[in-house]
Amino acid sequence: MSLQSLALIENWPVPTAAAAVVRADGTVLGSHGPTGHRFPLASVTKPLAAYAVLVAYEEGAIELDEPAGPAGSTVRHLLAHTSGLAFDEHRAMSAPGERRLYSNAGFEVLGDHVAKATDIPFAEYLRQAVLAPLGMTATTLDGSPAKDGVSTVDDLVRFAAEVQAPRLLDPRTVAEAMTVQYPGTKGVLPGYGHQNPNDWGLGFEIRDSKSPHWTGKMSSPGTFGHFGQSGTFLWIDPTAGLACVALTDRPFGPWAIEVWTPFTDAVLAESRG
Repeated sequence: MSLQSLALIENWPVPTAAAAVVRADGTVLGSHGPTGHRFPLASVTKPLAAYAVLVAYEEGAIELDEPAGPAGSTVRHLLAHTSGLAFDEHRAMSAPGERRLYSNAGFEVLGDHVAKATDIPFAEYLRQAVLAPLGMTATTLDGSPAKDGVSTVDDLVRFAAEVQAPRLLDPRTVAEAMTVQYPGTKGVLPGYGHQNPNDWGLGFEIRDSKSPHWTGKMSSPGTFGHFGQSGTFLWIDPTAGLACVALTDRPFGPWAIEVWTPFTDAVLAESRG
């Protein structure tokens, strides 16, 4: 089966785009574009980094509720963007747990925390814990754990299959990662404005009833994932039983808001049909 809906990326106003859809068993339902091309991920780096943090938790190197970041904050707060840290600065803007303040700085603190606990640089820990076991040989972390990953659609399909049917983590840990942390917390979803509530799991954004949103109108409330300012996204819809990766080389902007939602709806409609 090859999804015709993926060809919609041909109409996107971007220089280069690639996309694929994968089921939990690793079956690729369809792909389009140069799936081996390496794209900057921007914030789609965060789910990869979060997965490595969760491996460190399962290995006993860290605990989710141990102190990390500003006073009163924990690893869990940092993963869920509720540490109170500013977007791109290592300064607290609010008390932990009060607001959903989306924070690159928080993920940089997480990377440092895991590196210190494991005595392995975070980029290398990510490689050993997640990338190498999944065969993600084209993926690298070239700086910040918040935004400096580079990868391919082919590699992210492997990651999306893993998250749907975990082998590297206990399924209960992944279930926790896709469960709302600090329910009822409001905040800004970058590019899409204030959301009340602005639900997140552990490193993954959760769709729930957010509007507007970067996923589809047909996406189930349990859909989770991430998008990036480099014009990239990865969503996993547990109700539909599939995940979609789309990578481009044009910065996120009004064009993405316009094309991503109908694209996702077309993918969901065709895969259900």
